Amino acid sequence: MTKQYSSPPTMQIDTNKTYEATLHTTLGDMHVELFAKEAPKTVNNFVFLAREGFYNNVKFHRIIQGFMVQSGDPIGTGAGGPGYRFDDEPVTRNYERGIVAMANAGKNTNGSQFFIMHADYPLQKNYTIFGQVTGKESLETLDKIAAVPVRPGPSGEVSVPTQDVRITSIDITEK
Repeated sequence: MTKQYSSPPTMQIDTNKTYEATLHTTLGDMHVELFAKEAPKTVNNFVFLAREGFYNNVKFHRIIQGFMVQSGDPIGTGAGGPGYRFDDEPVTRNYERGIVAMANAGKNTNGSQFFIMHADYPLQKNYTIFGQVTGKESLETLDKIAAVPVRPGPSGEVSVPTQDVRITSIDITEK
């Protein structure tokens, strides 16, 4: 069983520093610039969970090519999380290719699940944006993940990967 927590982490990041996450996946690495000044609670949460190893061996459980890829659920179904929820932060950017945002089940229900935009998409600004995939190789990895064949899930949405794609680990660098 994945570790569960009773409440969101206390603020541990320094918003005057820059943070980068390297997502090591079974299909390659993705470098993500984290927006600590724009979404401090969300970046703090992501950094905390990454450093705890929470995301190690977690599936990309939802893939929709031309839209987004989703991960961060320790049980791999889309229903799991860290055991707590936290509030949304203001969204000032658009959901463009490479943007990383929190997945949620409605207002102020953020936990551990996040998605990475595979293409520009006009979503309502209901999902806190906290990072951006950087570099050509990282976007190529995103394309490989998005190209994984999918099948319909229980809801009928054709987004369940037929190939196991996982985050093996996440490294956080602070400057």
